[in-house]
Amino acid sequence: MLKPVDVLMAGVGGQGTILATRVLAQAAQEAGYDIKVSEIHGMAQRGGSVVTQVRLGKKVFSPLIPAGGADVVLAFEKLEGLRLLPALQPGGTIIINEQEIPPVPVLAGVAEYPANIVEYIRSAVSDVMAVNALEIAEKCGNPKAANMVLLGAMARRLPFGLEVWEKALAARIPARLLEVNQAAFAAGYDYK
Repeated sequence: MLKPVDVLMAGVGGQGTILATRVLAQAAQEAGYDIKVSEIHGMAQRGGSVVTQVRLGKKVFSPLIPAGGADVVLAFEKLEGLRLLPALQPGGTIIINEQEIPPVPVLAGVAEYPANIVEYIRSAVSDVMAVNALEIAEKCGNPKAANMVLLGAMARRLPFGLEVWEKALAARIPARLLEVNQAAFAAGYDYK
């Protein structure tokens, strides 16, 4: 039985949200799921949000997750996690990178970056995993692999095995970058 899962990913341009989405979709396909994906890039090249919706199931008819219907929110940056908190369904999971990337209004001095985001999210959601993905990726050899750390952390919570993830990584990551991305994914997968 292919349990339906709705995953909402959000990050800032340049964090690898789209690549992580493609690896997830590839893994789900390897596991026999029907997949629908929606990507919103916005002003990603200027530090804006990148949001993807990935719906998995036996048969999926729409790429859009209903409001308040995400099983998992994977936030590549703290403020993005806070912003997408209403999209998470009751009993859902949020995995949040502890990294802060100040948006333009904060950089311009017209707004402040909110304090205590992870603590606030923990007060609203029972299943929260906060990960210092950037630090873990640096230890694996490349800070740009933070997306794979986060994907690995989420992989343990999805209903398909590690072997499909390994195939998906090999299929979607360029050969010259595969080893460091595999290490980052494994570090996230083993993260408690």
